[in-house]
Amino acid sequence: MKNFIYVLLIGLVFTACKEEAPKNYVTFSGTISNQNSDSLLVRSRTVSKIIQVKPDGTFSDTLKVEPGVFLVYDGAEQARVYLKNGYDLKMKLDTKAFDETIKFEGTGAEASNYLAEKALLMEEVFDIETWFELDEAAFNEKVKESNKTFKDLLDKAGDLDSLFVVSEQNDAISLEKQLHSMYKQKQGLMSLNGKESPKFVDYENYNGGNTSLDDLKGKYVYIDLWATWCGPCLAEIPSLKAVEKEYHGKNIEFVSISVDDEKAHSKWRTMIEEKELGGVQLFAKDDRSFVTAYNVTGIPRFILIDPQGNVVKADAPRPSNPQLKALFNSLDI
Repeated sequence: MKNFIYVLLIGLVFTACKEEAPKNYVTFSGTISNQNSDSLLVRSRTVSKIIQVKPDGTFSDTLKVEPGVFLVYDGAEQARVYLKNGYDLKMKLDTKAFDETIKFEGTGAEASNYLAEKALLMEEVFDIETWFELDEAAFNEKVKESNKTFKDLLDKAGDLDSLFVVSEQNDAISLEKQLHSMYKQKQGLMSLNGKESPKFVDYENYNGGNTSLDDLKGKYVYIDLWATWCGPCLAEIPSLKAVEKEYHGKNIEFVSISVDDEKAHSKWRTMIEEKELGGVQLFAKDDRSFVTAYNVTGIPRFILIDPQGNVVKADAPRPSNPQLKALFNSLDI
């Protein structure tokens, strides 16, 4: 389970009674061991820059920025860093243990080191799927405990830029609201479990003809709601293909339903061919009744239906989640 968010204060330096002008850029450099790529992508909502990484893993460049949190992507994984003009930030990491080894030194390093610690702590603290199984009082207590954990981390992070602190405090408020919203949505989805599934009717089948949910009765049906433009959907494809191969010939159908707009119809067919997608590939055309019935607000969404047409899990584990196979095994699929 791995899927949650993104002034100028420069001291005066006097030498020989002459004031040195503050830098209007940030210097970003460092060393990457076992690099995944020959470049780094540094980006925010308004800035995107590629920094070349030398064969020995070193890199150095400058950026003119508005103070804020940036994503640094190495071709396989990404980290969050805080950049502000005047900073001289040095990053060091080993991609074989990306999150555990990333460290920052130099001017402005405190905020980025905090972000690195926060990322590790979030993996440790947040067990969202388990939280969603709790009653509301227990869920609220988990959220309260996590808020204190991250507040304590921020308090001990050292001398941080005031704007950064305010931003993190606001992010914490937004995250809490989002968690409560997700919990309510999840409870609504859980109310579908055990009941007859909403239906889709006459969706175009890539192999010809049309297919309805009722056509698939007699087997478990694992549904993937996706679209050709959806990055997280595409990221699940290798895992989906692997799970489908492992359970081939068993009492389960793997059904992928594209929710692309009608204008992307040819792109849908091309992607199926190029990526050699298996299972039952369906196109929803412009019918949104099925996704609406399942209160789908984001994709990919995975749904598991039993041979009688009843909902097993309205929000089933993703193919990349080991809990999916555990679920299948518990059902003797």
